[in-house]
Amino acid sequence: MSIPGLPVDQPVAGRDCGTCTLCCKVYDVPVLDKPLGQWCPHCKPGKGCGIHETRPEFCRQFNCLWILAEFLGPEWKPERSRFVLSVDPATRSLFAQVDPAQPTVWKKPPYHTQFRQWAAAGVEVGRLVVIFVNRAATVVLPDKDVELGIINPGEQVFLTRSPRMGGTWIYNAHKGPAAPKG
Repeated sequence: MSIPGLPVDQPVAGRDCGTCTLCCKVYDVPVLDKPLGQWCPHCKPGKGCGIHETRPEFCRQFNCLWILAEFLGPEWKPERSRFVLSVDPATRSLFAQVDPAQPTVWKKPPYHTQFRQWAAAGVEVGRLVVIFVNRAATVVLPDKDVELGIINPGEQVFLTRSPRMGGTWIYNAHKGPAAPKG
């Protein structure tokens, strides 16, 4: 995806979570029996993790894209934007996990315009911009948003393209059974 300065996995100097704890709400953490879209029972919203020293490995290893990507301004910090950005390690697609209390916030400026720009750069190489509200997914394409609904285990998102008059492409997205591994 043509996102400038796409991070590896090191936090940007001077960036930390501070008072942001949104990842403690939007992600599921099975080892803690913590479901999507609900606050972790160990989270102290606005303050941090109550079990920071013994938190699960998933939590230890996670850094949101705002922490890792210097090009994202303060409006992209999750406590302000109300979604957490990450890059899928397998596909390099951009994921936004939205606070279910504000499910349409990603459609507002400046976010939606930027998602469309990243989508335009990513579709050429098969990388998507996928917005999640809990497990319901919407793929942002250069010219439209495609609501896919819940992505179940064993399913994946596919990008298709068909020719358009003038030598350009029409892109679409759909979900279907994941390709067998191996």
